[in-house]
Amino acid sequence: MRAIVQWTRGGFGGVGARQSGCVSTPAALHRRRYVRRDTSSTSHGGSPTTTTAKEKGGRRSAGELGKSSSRQMVDLKPPRGTRDFFPEEMRLRTWLFDKFRHVSWVYGFEEVDFPVLESEQLYTRKAGEEITTQLYNFEDKGGRRVSLRPELTPSLSRLVLQKGKALQLPTKWCAIGQCWRYERTTRGRRREHYQWNMDIVGVSSMEAEAEVISAIVDLFKLVGLTSEDVYIKVSNRKLLQSLIGTLGVADDLFPQVCVCVDKLGKVPREALCKELVGLGVTQDVSETIVGLVAEGTFEDYERALSPQEGGGEPEVLREIKELLEILRARGIEDWVEFDGSIVRGLAYYSGTVFEAFDREGELRAICGGGRYDHLLSTFGGTDQPMVGFGFGDAVIVELLKQKGLLPELSPEIDDIVVALDPALQRYTGQVAGKLRSLGRRVDVVLEQKKMKWVFKHGDRTNARRLIILGQEEWERGVVKVRNLAEREETEILVDDLI
Repeated sequence: MRAIVQWTRGGFGGVGARQSGCVSTPAALHRRRYVRRDTSSTSHGGSPTTTTAKEKGGRRSAGELGKSSSRQMVDLKPPRGTRDFFPEEMRLRTWLFDKFRHVSWVYGFEEVDFPVLESEQLYTRKAGEEITTQLYNFEDKGGRRVSLRPELTPSLSRLVLQKGKALQLPTKWCAIGQCWRYERTTRGRRREHYQWNMDIVGVSSMEAEAEVISAIVDLFKLVGLTSEDVYIKVSNRKLLQSLIGTLGVADDLFPQVCVCVDKLGKVPREALCKELVGLGVTQDVSETIVGLVAEGTFEDYERALSPQEGGGEPEVLREIKELLEILRARGIEDWVEFDGSIVRGLAYYSGTVFEAFDREGELRAICGGGRYDHLLSTFGGTDQPMVGFGFGDAVIVELLKQKGLLPELSPEIDDIVVALDPALQRYTGQVAGKLRSLGRRVDVVLEQKKMKWVFKHGDRTNARRLIILGQEEWERGVVKVRNLAEREETEILVDDLI
């Protein structure tokens, strides 16, 4: 039984037709130019479209059915919401990760890593209801409840607790890892994504928030974005907490109110008010909360919040002002603005919160983070002041594609070694080995090919030189070296080959 299966592509938006070559080295990045890429994002899902020939005649035997079943094509798509990375997508992924690592490095952060599989309770203790319903979780063969990590911050916190008093503070750690959430797939939202984290442990001052926000701005600049393309919304979780306290809402409702407010912009205001009323908040207070959070300026919050005893300014307002002043002193005020609707959906945030968006408002949040000073105690440890962010790969790639800023990354080979005579094929590895020991990227033509094919292969891989082994030259201890860009050919002693 024949089966015809539809193929689809994934990776960074299903880029183009398949190309040859592997991941480009960071050293070659400066040679690349930025060009507009007009490709559409593809997220995998569903089952393959299959067409089968109808059976002719009567019933078939079990043996015949078994043979037919064994020949049927398997589903060639990855699970819905996940991606394959062919060489062309891997080049883009490597390029982006190089940018992540460069920013982390210039800021003095050290890279760490953790298992993709973690204990389930690492995420259920204090992550928030939404994320716990999105876990890829199960019971392993030892009866332990485990989960694929939905984010990196809890794993980093576990490492901090593992080190204990041996950890030298302050600590600056970064990580890049794959995360999993079972959620509805949309543009820029998948069920697996890669996330870049930068976290500072042991600093309670607002300088820590300013440092990680500055790192995000530098990443945006590094990939070609400006403050006219993207911006970072800054707020503080204690702002909403102070507001509902002033309005007479019970403190124990704060987590649920945060979850509700975090939906602003995703559901109608009337629905948010109805949800707050369902929590026990009066209709008038619900409308006040939603209205102020949706449209309130910093001055509106100053008027709405009750002054502290003695007439002093509420602490949360002082914290927000201080952060904005530090960011202004760093010269990045054009990238940042106050927005009281930012509360973050994760329950462990305790102070400053921020999210980055595209100015046109077409995409979901590019990244988000904040302060989480009380997370360690939920795992049974001693709390430390902690600040950090998570930055996914999916939305930033969508934005760069939209802006025409994705680089055109072609495979790049320094040398192609080819033997003209079958008797010399065994020596191609020897010549390639010498060049590789010098750090050159070398491709060997492993079987006899016509030179027309070799030249086309050189074009496909952007090779710089052809190293040609000919019988007469080899006997004299030389090879032909053809510069493919300048179309010049010279003879060089094998011992002098560099």
